[in-house]
Amino acid sequence: MKLFIAPLVLLLAACSADVADPQSTQPPPDEVVVLTHDSFAVSKKVLAEFTEQTGQKVKIVQNGDTGQVVNAAILSAGSPQGDVLFGVDNTFLSRAQKAGVFLDYQAPASASDLAQQAPGVTPIDTGAVCLNYDREYFADRPAPTGPADLVEPQYRDLTVVQNPATSSPGLAFLLSTVSAQPDWQQYWRDLKDNGVKVVDGWDNAYYQQFSGGSGEGTRPIVVSYSTSPAAEVMFAEDPQAPPPTANIDADCFQQVEYAGVLAGARNEAGAKQFVDFMLSRSFQDDIGSQMFVYPVVEGATVPKAFEEYAPEPTDPVVMDPEQIADGRDEWIDQWSAIME
Repeated sequence: MKLFIAPLVLLLAACSADVADPQSTQPPPDEVVVLTHDSFAVSKKVLAEFTEQTGQKVKIVQNGDTGQVVNAAILSAGSPQGDVLFGVDNTFLSRAQKAGVFLDYQAPASASDLAQQAPGVTPIDTGAVCLNYDREYFADRPAPTGPADLVEPQYRDLTVVQNPATSSPGLAFLLSTVSAQPDWQQYWRDLKDNGVKVVDGWDNAYYQQFSGGSGEGTRPIVVSYSTSPAAEVMFAEDPQAPPPTANIDADCFQQVEYAGVLAGARNEAGAKQFVDFMLSRSFQDDIGSQMFVYPVVEGATVPKAFEEYAPEPTDPVVMDPEQIADGRDEWIDQWSAIME
């Protein structure tokens, strides 16, 4: 009997290995799942080009504003719901990295200056968070010249902003006040007393609360982007008409958006290919007209409306990522205590 024990043990071990690793005989995944915010957009022909080049299909999963997407990714860190996360910006990046959301991967073609500030992820686009205002409302009265004006009596109940705990532009605006206002906490107390409205995300603020352009609300001042007036022109029935909104070039906050391969991604190889592809000319040329931000690849084109209606801010607020990481949570807590 002893002569048959070893062969039997080997046979059972082999069977056990097959049961323990049911994925071993399955083909590699052919779909890249991209987790992103609600403002993400890319042309179908661009995605089709990626599929043609790699054989990988792309599934886009949108889940609210940047803060919501990052928070969800943190909760599932190591067992992600997708392969790539796009849209985390310099205001939220350190939080995601600290939580182990990303695999350490940066596309070889990354813009060197921006890449050095964010190792382990890939910079894809830049933009600026600024105040926008409804030109019709302010046709016969003075518009604010910067955030400092919003506490004045003539702007009472006119402004809507986003919650910095859940919204990327909301956090950017908070950071700009931390940097630019002499006493930022008192500024927010004054802003609260002057009737500022706070909502969770950009879509709500711009489309539901703001009165200008595509907005259907009653508030003529909103935290948005320097490119928003150009977007209004590009989507207008009459593209020759002047934009219904205007950008206030004061204390705008510079943003950088990144893409990262999620740690534990089911399709790690495809994820790296897609991150690389986001720096291709076809993707970068598409960014301006789809998401109304500036591409990071030198020579990439932007819509003509950008040149006339969306100049980059002359003196934006720039905050070092380490400074943001060190102060962000405390500043949000202090802001929340003021606004509760």
